Amino acid sequence: MSTAVRFEVRTSFDAPPRRVWNEMIDWNGHGDWIPATRMDVAPGDATAVGAELTAFTGYGPLTLEDRMRVARCTWDDEESIGDCEVEKLGPVLTGRAGFTVVPEGSGTAVVWLEDVTVPFAPGFTAPVIAKLSAMGFKLAMRSLAKIVER
Repeated sequence: MSTAVRFEVRTSFDAPPRRVWNEMIDWNGHGDWIPATRMDVAPGDATAVGAELTAFTGYGPLTLEDRMRVARCTWDDEESIGDCEVEKLGPVLTGRAGFTVVPEGSGTAVVWLEDVTVPFAPGFTAPVIAKLSAMGFKLAMRSLAKIVER
């Protein structure tokens, strides 16, 4: 038994796109703004296609291990647009996640997308899992705003 969970979170920042992008692709820095998270990033260019990273979110035995591989991570200097997608490799979540950074007025907008399969969850729980996950990412985006808007 498993269920597909998809959600999207859009957040505006009062900061330049490149500054927001740089924080978003600093995988090790994710622990500074995603609650209860630490990252393990393989050596090398962490934004290169094929780069691997693992997020550990939670506390003690209630920690979710989320292994990922970069599928796409590009920045366009001319347009000030960044696009990044990772493959979720398990052991719990599989699927994909990603974010797009775009100029918005004098600031920046970020759209974060998760499209994952959650094992051991019956289908009727998908809306609840999506809502709670989106709330968690909205909280993380507020923390990120404090960093990039300094």
